[in-house]
Amino acid sequence: MAISVDTFFLAPDAPGTLQAQIQQMVAEGILSGRFHKGEKLPSSRALARHLGVSRITVTLAYTELLANDYLSSRGRSGYFVSDNAPVPPSFSPAPRRSDTVDWPATLARRFTGGDTPEKPRDWQTYRYPFIYGQTDPTLFDHANWRLCAMQALGQKDFTALTTDYYDADDPLLIEFIARHTLPRRGITARPQEILITLGAQNALWLAAQLLLTRDRRAAIEDPCYHAQRDILVQTGCALSPLRVDADGLPPETIPPGTDVVFTTPSHQSPTTSTMPMDRRRALLDRAREIGALIVEDDYEFEMAFLRAPSPALKSLDEEGRVIYVGSFSKSLFPGLRLGYLVGSEPFIREARALRASVLRHPPGHIQRTAAYFLSLGHYDAQIRRMATALNDRRKVVEEALTRHGIDVAGRGVFGGSSFWMQAPPGTDTAVLARDLRADSVLIEPGAPFFHAARRPRNFYRLAYSSIPAARIPEGIARIAARLEAGPQE
Repeated sequence: MAISVDTFFLAPDAPGTLQAQIQQMVAEGILSGRFHKGEKLPSSRALARHLGVSRITVTLAYTELLANDYLSSRGRSGYFVSDNAPVPPSFSPAPRRSDTVDWPATLARRFTGGDTPEKPRDWQTYRYPFIYGQTDPTLFDHANWRLCAMQALGQKDFTALTTDYYDADDPLLIEFIARHTLPRRGITARPQEILITLGAQNALWLAAQLLLTRDRRAAIEDPCYHAQRDILVQTGCALSPLRVDADGLPPETIPPGTDVVFTTPSHQSPTTSTMPMDRRRALLDRAREIGALIVEDDYEFEMAFLRAPSPALKSLDEEGRVIYVGSFSKSLFPGLRLGYLVGSEPFIREARALRASVLRHPPGHIQRTAAYFLSLGHYDAQIRRMATALNDRRKVVEEALTRHGIDVAGRGVFGGSSFWMQAPPGTDTAVLARDLRADSVLIEPGAPFFHAARRPRNFYRLAYSSIPAARIPEGIARIAARLEAGPQE
């Protein structure tokens, strides 16, 4: 029996090369039980014609499947599902059992119910996605990342790939961060003062776990990064939300008795304001006065395409009072989940031990691939490419907002990838966002960024990292049309 060529198709947005997609289609057909042992595959010529690809692409895919024993070749007769191909599991799911455990009473701690909203997983299907923090695949250097990943898989790097470092990190990546990344922010650090994390959020979690208990107090910006607030709430510490102004966090509002201050001075999240140098010094003075530590989240500093960014708060710290959080996830791609903590050696020692008890270390292959991508200059080239594209998109956004008379509450003076927007009084941007989905437009309502006790409903974030410049004017026009329809109930 032959497998019909019509059972094969290529999704236009599927990841990987055409050869890899064809391999995956055949393997999934076998593993799912749709293709059976002994069945004949379509000829390479017929399948190539059906899929609209070259015959050599199909032949190479078949050859790889042959090497992996998914297929067998019978001379001029063609390719068949191998007798040694993996057999799909044949079992019926067990019936659901009644659960008599009172989980709400049994769980010692709960981590659900936070304020962090879920971004639509199908955001790429929207024509006008003004969504923050997602990757535009046209701006990412897939080819060189793939080459770096292949290099990291080579025999020379076999130890880095396979070794359990326990609590250590890839020395090449640490060296690059110490010699190249941190000096750009005015920071000097020894390897013992740097820890690789699974993104900035993991770094913030480690800091919160080490520095806060139910008997301690944290100060946080209001509005702020909502996932950071969830992390602090989970510690059970006392929380002081401090309303930011046009220059970020006002140091004089930090109450006595505060143990840790969490701040985003270079690019306030989400208002995009930048803290001036005199206020940064005042913040350090206030922390010294009350005996507090500062956790600085320096996200998006690479996206400073309008003017050079101010030195990091950590660069002004002469007492070891500032713990610095950086990330490559925003500048490379969110799924990378690679960040870093920089702090005094005693703090990093404990953070390293805590990380080791939870996950040991981020995967060695990912660390080594990133180290090559950074050290070979591909990262800097990508940053320049992204900065150029974001600068162009920002101009288009500003022109469209001005044309439609839409109010901007905050725009980063150094650049960035988003605007903080203010809708007319009476507008509920959660309702606005819901209605805009019908117009294939995505925006981020602003209420979740604010402290629960005093949340304005008429703010929203408008990001432009994930939408091509050509679509921006029409997307803004659709937002304007919804806003002009009047207050949303």
